[in-house]
Amino acid sequence: MKRVEITEQARQVVKQIKALHGDLIFHQSGGCCDGSTPMLLEKGELYLDESDVLLGVVEGVNFYMNQDQFDYWKHTHLTVDITAGRGSSFSLEIPLGLRFLIHSRLLTDKEDRFFNSKK
Repeated sequence: MKRVEITEQARQVVKQIKALHGDLIFHQSGGCCDGSTPMLLEKGELYLDESDVLLGVVEGVNFYMNQDQFDYWKHTHLTVDITAGRGSSFSLEIPLGLRFLIHSRLLTDKEDRFFNSKK
């Protein structure tokens, strides 16, 4: 069971960027610039601490979200997607004229029990 997944189109963009930049991380932005959007960054470019929650791994890339934001999203399944258009963040896909976005849905009862009963 996965809390975060990725579309095939987004997977191909991640592969392309990984070939250029090496190890990467996703961090779900908490609201500035484009609003709440996934940012793809070189590993080590963003300071992560105990307030960042690892939600999963997509295309070999760890996907994080800040704990405060996670408290609101903990009952949600996320899918990373890609679309044409320039975002206004520091994410690595921006120079390609693309931007990542998130599709979300509520967890099923089974998923919610699985993910949120672990404390």
